[in-house]
Amino acid sequence: MEWAWLGVDLGTQGARALLVTADGRVLGGGTAPLLRGRREGVRHEQDPAEWWEAVCTACRAALDGVRARVGGLAVCGTSGTVLLTDGSGRPLAPALMYDDRRAAAEGARLRSAGLAVQDTWALPKVRWLVDRHGAGRVAHQPDVITSRLVGHPVPSDSSHALKTAYDLRRAAWPDITGLPAGVLPDVVRPGTRLGEVCAAAADATGIPAGTPVIAGMTDGCAAQIAAGALREGAWNSVLGTTLVLKGAAAEPVHDPAGVVYNHRSPEGAWWPGGASSVGAGILTARFPGADQAALDARAAGFEPSSAVAYPLVSPGERFPFHAPGATALLLGDPESDADLWAALLQGVAFAERLCLDYLHHLGAPLDGPLTFTGGAARSAYWTQLRADVLGRPVRVPARTEPALGMAALAAYGTGAGPALADTAEGMVRSGTTVDPRPERTPRFTEPYARLVGELEARGWLPRPVARHARGRL
Repeated sequence: MEWAWLGVDLGTQGARALLVTADGRVLGGGTAPLLRGRREGVRHEQDPAEWWEAVCTACRAALDGVRARVGGLAVCGTSGTVLLTDGSGRPLAPALMYDDRRAAAEGARLRSAGLAVQDTWALPKVRWLVDRHGAGRVAHQPDVITSRLVGHPVPSDSSHALKTAYDLRRAAWPDITGLPAGVLPDVVRPGTRLGEVCAAAADATGIPAGTPVIAGMTDGCAAQIAAGALREGAWNSVLGTTLVLKGAAAEPVHDPAGVVYNHRSPEGAWWPGGASSVGAGILTARFPGADQAALDARAAGFEPSSAVAYPLVSPGERFPFHAPGATALLLGDPESDADLWAALLQGVAFAERLCLDYLHHLGAPLDGPLTFTGGAARSAYWTQLRADVLGRPVRVPARTEPALGMAALAAYGTGAGPALADTAEGMVRSGTTVDPRPERTPRFTEPYARLVGELEARGWLPRPVARHARGRL
């Protein structure tokens, strides 16, 4: 009987589980939706009990009828999602999701104390929770699942702890969190063995008792592993509801503005990146229920669009600049729905280009391959458009799910591969390479420069960054 590894992705809208062999064959998969979340204005919370129910359903479906030995599993979650639990790991209140904005005052106080945090990061939300619910124990989204799997509370992984201000260089919590003693959890490096699946969890999930449980990483890092973008200079652009870029570097990328943050790999290298509030979510918001393939085909006639967009999904921008007051903008009047659709697609691509320009401004290595993952990579037209706007070739793997990245991390963490990059590349199936069309790239120079100028004029984009972006045209 062959060996396979289980990857679990706990996202915003559901849970996904994949059982994958060392050579990348998917033996089984399962999904389950999350339906009980609450989103109102700046509030976005979910019930942690529903997370466990969804993971149980997804894992049972992934393992149903499969004849394989499960070598281990790892879990990823959304970065910045946090809650408080009691000493036994039971949640004390709903979880505050990655984009919950109720802790803005706490974020401001932490920044004034010298910590480079954003309002939606986990640490301000922990302060907010402690003020309202009293001291408990901090748990990040995957901690709820891994604790249930092994039957007792477990340490957090340093990837999810990053936005709770965990110091990856010192491997320690900072001294100025302002939290009571015992609130912050122990932390281990991703890829560390946390324990084994207990009997109760085996009954609930279908995962064999005794299966090793490996500390995971955030969903963005999981997607980076699934893309095989782990060698220095390689980058992965994840375009789903929002846009996330993550790359690999020998040293952390220093950003005084705190826009770019650095995860640390299981082997000690650095994975810099950032998360934007621009993304494909604007398409469903502006065109609910639309035939997106048909609109893609019509948008090809508007290159460039008569309008220039910065299509924020929600107010405030985090990357490639920090502007809590930023709002979506549209310069010009589109002549039709197809023209507006084109402006939105191009606007996301312009934001993606500006992210890369900002990374170049900071001195990040960008000379490796660029990979596209996320739901938007399923659109052949949008993928080609993004390559044209960026003016560089891109790779689109055959399978791009974060759950695949967690299967690779589980294999690495249980000793199935000597290096994570080698393990991941063994599982990643090659897909397609999309080259930019040289005659198309110059078409987007003027609208991109116009957008950069507008962002600068509004005071959102710093002048040196705008100057650098224009200098790279």
